[in-house]
Amino acid sequence: MKRLCKLISDYMGVLVLLAAVASLLWPEVFSLIKPTVINPLLGIIMFGMGLTLHWEDFRVVFSRPRDVVIGCLAQFTVMPLLAWLLARIFALDEALTVGVVLVGCCPGGTASNVITYLAKGDLALSVGMTGVSTLLAPVMTPLLVWLLAGKTVDVDVAAMFLSILWVVILPIVAGLVVKRLLPKLTERATAYLPAVSSLAIAAIVLIVISASAHKLLAGGLVIVAVVMLHNVGGLMIGYLIARLLHLPWPKRKALSIEVGMQNSGLASSLATLHFAAYPMATIPGAVFSVWHNISGAIVARFYARNGQ
Repeated sequence: MKRLCKLISDYMGVLVLLAAVASLLWPEVFSLIKPTVINPLLGIIMFGMGLTLHWEDFRVVFSRPRDVVIGCLAQFTVMPLLAWLLARIFALDEALTVGVVLVGCCPGGTASNVITYLAKGDLALSVGMTGVSTLLAPVMTPLLVWLLAGKTVDVDVAAMFLSILWVVILPIVAGLVVKRLLPKLTERATAYLPAVSSLAIAAIVLIVISASAHKLLAGGLVIVAVVMLHNVGGLMIGYLIARLLHLPWPKRKALSIEVGMQNSGLASSLATLHFAAYPMATIPGAVFSVWHNISGAIVARFYARNGQ
């Protein structure tokens, strides 16, 4: 069983890609799954992340506040502004603009910690940045979406705040509490958690893409190009910022990955909840979920094999 779980987690990018292809080929099958299960699936991923973290991991916030502050500033400036710029350059319609901006305004995703580990980067810094950006997300995400897209789309800031609180923060805290109370059980479960998260991410991709498969196929090349540029641009700019600040090589890798990889599952979930009038707003998050796992695997391999 452990060998199967390791296989699933090792080939997460392939699994997500297969899920995307399957949902495009047979949308009528997977569209039977209700979008309401997205939030529970995301909660499972966040709970799993909480089980793998330690309260001590967050000491990085206090012991190395400069690095974490730099990372979070980059996270909430580079990706939102890059999203807005790409939406303007490619003249995206309102729905896709909202979706791309929403991806850019979300915190770092849990996949960034895995990719940083595989890239032999500074994992403590990655965990600290993910934790802090996630804690800031209930305020920063709705605020940035309102600033960048609020002129043309009604953004319910309070509702989005509560969504992030319930879907992200509380499951992580619950995971940390369970780990503290049941350490032996948690230790035995740890080997299975990456596979569970991988399957949950693949399921979210299946649901989101199958719901708008025909629309994605009609205008898919443009949004795929935007998502790829958004992700690669974030990875490159994150690295350049770290290099300009003369951060050590492991920290450069962590900052690059943390900035470029977003919690795209959260973006799709928020789009489903708060932008029901714009069904296509869920597509950028779904495409990002597929692409950043593929690019992350490539980047991790490159970073791990190369020095400064």
